[in-house]
Amino acid sequence: MITQMKKYTFLVFHRDYEPFLTQLRELGVVHITQKAAGLIADDEQLQAALQHEDEIRRLLKQGAPDQLIAERNEVSERIVAAQEAAKQAAVWGEFDAARIESLKEAGYTLHFYECSSKAFQEGWGIKVNEVGGKTYFVALETIEDLTELPLPEKSSAAWLQEIEHLKGLLAAANARIEAWQLANKERLEQELAEARQQIDWQKVTLSTDKLAEGALCLFEGFCPIDKEAELNAMLQEAQVYYEETDPEKEDATPIKLRNNWFVKLFEPLTGMYGWPNYNEFDPTPILGPCFLLFFALCIGDCGYGLMLTLIGYLIYKGKLKIEMFDGLGGIIMALGVGSTVIGYLMGTFFGIDIYRAEWFPESAKAVMFNNLGVNGKIGEYDVMMVLALVIGVVHIILAMTIKAISYTKRDGFKNTVSTWGWLLLIVGGICTAILAMTFSLPTETVKWILIGIGAVSALGIFVFNTPGRNPLLNVGAGLWDTYQMSTGLLGDVLSYIRLYALGLAGGMLGAAFNQLGAQVLGENPNVGTWIGFILIVTFGHVLNLLMACLGAFVHPLRLSFVEYFRNAGYEGSGKIYKPFSK
Repeated sequence: MITQMKKYTFLVFHRDYEPFLTQLRELGVVHITQKAAGLIADDEQLQAALQHEDEIRRLLKQGAPDQLIAERNEVSERIVAAQEAAKQAAVWGEFDAARIESLKEAGYTLHFYECSSKAFQEGWGIKVNEVGGKTYFVALETIEDLTELPLPEKSSAAWLQEIEHLKGLLAAANARIEAWQLANKERLEQELAEARQQIDWQKVTLSTDKLAEGALCLFEGFCPIDKEAELNAMLQEAQVYYEETDPEKEDATPIKLRNNWFVKLFEPLTGMYGWPNYNEFDPTPILGPCFLLFFALCIGDCGYGLMLTLIGYLIYKGKLKIEMFDGLGGIIMALGVGSTVIGYLMGTFFGIDIYRAEWFPESAKAVMFNNLGVNGKIGEYDVMMVLALVIGVVHIILAMTIKAISYTKRDGFKNTVSTWGWLLLIVGGICTAILAMTFSLPTETVKWILIGIGAVSALGIFVFNTPGRNPLLNVGAGLWDTYQMSTGLLGDVLSYIRLYALGLAGGMLGAAFNQLGAQVLGENPNVGTWIGFILIVTFGHVLNLLMACLGAFVHPLRLSFVEYFRNAGYEGSGKIYKPFSK
């Protein structure tokens, strides 16, 4: 839900302006409206402060000044080069480069070659090594058909000694970086906080209008209604002139979400698309549970769900550190629990079809989706495919209902008649069909109900879609809207088949790894076959889980951001509430 806001206009005498801003910042409940976008972009002092902030953030992120980082990187590169050189030198065994050079001075020039072992001829020279089907040898004469190799600068043992020396230098470079962090990190974090406050202060002052030749300062802000009494008490004590009103449509009112702990888990998903406008609805209470359901259907395996739950718990408790999932332990746990429940209802456990497993209790199979329809099918179609389409229809109808309600609240009923007409046509038609099949309504009754629904819907769609406009233009707009709706809705509903397809694919791939492991295990298993079985099954299911999670994140997000948000009329161009505070 979106917290109700109050709009405040402040008029302050110039000598009281800075002390009043200090009081506002101490209170920390007012979001100041930034009006002077051009001034903010052009102000040199602010740009300098922003550059300083960026420099501090960069230093904190990389952990040390450029010079120390460059020293460490140089040593790391030298280690990689030395390791490659040691690898190349290893094929020549141990040798003394100085003695080879002395032979050259005595008139004996050594030539180094490699060739395939099959092509090597004994008369060419002295064989030194044979690695990977290639023979390395030394000759006193050049061989025309072969390319001569340069002798490595050092032997492999000498390079290994060099690597150990470089590792010592790397450890010293890392120690210098750690010492720098220990001495400077706290100071930089304090500087960053001060820079951020300075930037916020300058943005507020740039957003303030100066009136009466600079004698008066005028600016606006927004305060959540639950902080209204606290702010008003401070304003009355400060004896500052202010005006408190409800926000208008044209105001850039910030939004503050107010949701319970479960819905709050999914607020980052809303933020990925865009925060709602103040006059819009908060999509998170619908987005969260639906995304959880879609994710679980795409995973489709209760064993994988248990693994996700455990991983999410470890991240939440700080026992498992994964930077990209920092702070997301709660939502991972929720998705894991949902996947466990849905995976159980789908009858799959690490690729095993527990619905058909004889060892699984029959009483525990009673709630599984396979019991729907006849042998897991509704007509000729798999029950999960039908369920995915039904979920799609319900999801889109829910989006259209929210659109009709929110548009009516914003623009009034007469400006949303067309939206209500489509909703009546679709929902009314579906409900009539369900009632006709469930209660065997007479054909004549169904016909007249559909005629009534169609007539009322047609009036809203083709005649009254835009009040005050030429009826012929309304009919034309209604025909175009009909074309868009008929083609768009069909494609939107069919998009939900991906929920069935991804769950099916994940289950089949998991079962394939189980079968492959069983083939390796064989009928008479031993230690070797058990090790092969464990490796194949473990690697296969970890790989399958990773791929399933990727698909289960991307595709439900698409269904939410495209099919749902489009049919719900959601814009997502709002600004989050950020109070002027320390």
